[in-house]
Amino acid sequence: MKQLVAFSIWLSLAYPIIGQEDLNKYFFSKGLVDVTGIDASLKVELRYAGIDNFLGEAVYRQISGAWLHPEAAAKLVKAQALLKVRRPEYSLLIYDAARPMSVQRAMWNLARKAGKAKYVSNPANGGGLHNYGMAVDLTIVDASGRPLDMGSRFDHFGSESHINDEENLLRSRKISSEAYANRRLLRTIMRQAGFRTILYEWWHFNACSREEAKARLPLL
Repeated sequence: MKQLVAFSIWLSLAYPIIGQEDLNKYFFSKGLVDVTGIDASLKVELRYAGIDNFLGEAVYRQISGAWLHPEAAAKLVKAQALLKVRRPEYSLLIYDAARPMSVQRAMWNLARKAGKAKYVSNPANGGGLHNYGMAVDLTIVDASGRPLDMGSRFDHFGSESHINDEENLLRSRKISSEAYANRRLLRTIMRQAGFRTILYEWWHFNACSREEAKARLPLL
């Protein structure tokens, strides 16, 4: 029994989110919505709920959907509709959406230990837009569910993921012409739906500014 108690204490310290309330219930209680409940054609593959991510660790527990603030969810549904008009066989695939600060802290600690802290918002600075349910990480998949070529994998933190110099990436053959076109398609529909881009991650989109979120939305 003592060994079991000791293990439970270690587990709660190593992975503080495991013992938390079901995240689906938590997000629902905060007024967020599961986007697949609004549009079932949206695809979800939460990368941080498994080990296929740059951390090599699962940091989400007890979550089954992609949750967003209703404003961000409405914009995402609009983006999906815009994509379907252009390419009916395509769909958006969500890699990450709302993220509570408990998960942000877990990600930060893991990233810091791995020497990758610069790729994760420091929770001590108040969190990023994922922590308000106002940011989404995603890509486009084809009819078979295969992600389109975007020039780099999701959460690859290198020049190939940057969007501010893609012409040079194309000329230097760091990304293909297909990847270049696919990124432009993704950005076009997301911007038309009301999202904003960031310079260094082709997959990341914000539904508002950080200043606006801090002024009027609760931190998760």
